[in-house]
Amino acid sequence: MTTVQNDTIGEAAERLATAAATGIPCAPIRDLIGPDDLEAAYAVQKRNIDALLAGGRTVVGRKTGLTSPAVQRQLGVDQPDFGVLLDDFDCTNDDRIDIGRLLQPKIEAEIAFTLSGDILDAITAAEAPRFVERVHAAFEIVDSRIANWDIKFADTVADNASSGLYVLGDSLPIADAPDLVAVTMTLTTGGEQVSTGRGSDCLGSPWEALAWLANTCRTFGSPLRAGEVILSGALGPMVTVAPGGTYETHISGIGSATVAFTD
Repeated sequence: MTTVQNDTIGEAAERLATAAATGIPCAPIRDLIGPDDLEAAYAVQKRNIDALLAGGRTVVGRKTGLTSPAVQRQLGVDQPDFGVLLDDFDCTNDDRIDIGRLLQPKIEAEIAFTLSGDILDAITAAEAPRFVERVHAAFEIVDSRIANWDIKFADTVADNASSGLYVLGDSLPIADAPDLVAVTMTLTTGGEQVSTGRGSDCLGSPWEALAWLANTCRTFGSPLRAGEVILSGALGPMVTVAPGGTYETHISGIGSATVAFTD
């Protein structure tokens, strides 16, 4: 149970919202809510998401973050987190992403899902495929409103799990999906391989990531819904985006995704 006062939640939310609006990264918010207060961090996240929804944005999906054991060790945590995907995060049909929309972008390749039904009850990883319509090769362009990515667990949770934008690539119906634990991922830019990984690098399995996300969002009173896009988590290390860069990922058995950025 958080002991952080409501006005402090508001102050932390305003700090992050101002950074997003001005394009000027801010100081960490853990000085306000503490580095490990999960409830306070999600309260800050919700405060800013609710404000964006009130301004006309809509929820189109969710994301799982901190699925990599290496990243968890880096931040000193033992659990993933989640964020909300809004309608203008989707850059699937953009020829180039305007890099000016982002403060400190990094890119990671992952598997995305489109849900076929609401997930209203607790599920296991084995049950998760029953709620999926399609499986996608995808990019998440993560970003941080906090200067120099100086984040601990509470900072990234409050900052909507460091969400930025996303791109969906090739996809398959669930009936044709490969064993997601065994898939391999390569990420290249300018012909150079910059990240690699496997399905098992995402919380042991992307299905485990989906089950964790569904169960956690359900406990927060916001269950996953049919039609939502789910970013299951990185399959390899994230890479800093270079202005003007073009990135391609290939995920075995699923296909490829490509994204380019402006100068």
